[in-house]
Amino acid sequence: MALTREEVLHVAKLARIGLTDEDVVKFQGQLSQILEHFEVLNAIPTEGIEPTTYTLSLEGVAAADEPAPSLPQDAALANAPSEQDGYLRVRAVLEE
Repeated sequence: MALTREEVLHVAKLARIGLTDEDVVKFQGQLSQILEHFEVLNAIPTEGIEPTTYTLSLEGVAAADEPAPSLPQDAALANAPSEQDGYLRVRAVLEE
């Protein structure tokens, strides 16, 4: 499916991007190729196949949540760029 110049400009307007004439020609070809790939996918028979978001069964992959001793304070602060009174010191990001 070949896109027209007007269709490319319409997509650019929806995306709020400006295109030069060279960009329009380039994207016209590229977007047309992408749509051709979707046409191939649309030709695959999918009748009777349930929609799914995952092709593999879902299993918990997180480690078991078991209590463990915390790091000592000095070890936790060992690589901190800045420390004050036993706490991490960070730059203020909000104004009062």
